[in-house]
Amino acid sequence: MSVITRLHVALTTRLAELREDGERGDSPVPTAVIIFGLVAVAMAVTAAALGAANDWMSNIPKAPK
Repeated sequence: MSVITRLHVALTTRLAELREDGERGDSPVPTAVIIFGLVAVAMAVTAAALGAANDWMSNIPKAPK
C-alpha cells in the first residue's frame, strides 16, 4: 500500500469519526435547565437591586418647602 493511499484512508476515517461525533450532540433538556437557572438568578439579582434602590431612595430626606 502506498503512503498516499494510507494517508487518504486515515484522513477519510478521521473525518467520518468527526462527522459522527458532531451529529450526536447534547440533549436540549440540560441546555433549557441551564437557561432557566440563569434567568431565575438574573431575576433574583434584579429584584434585590430594585429593592435596595427603592430603600435607598425612600431614605433620602425631602427638600424643605
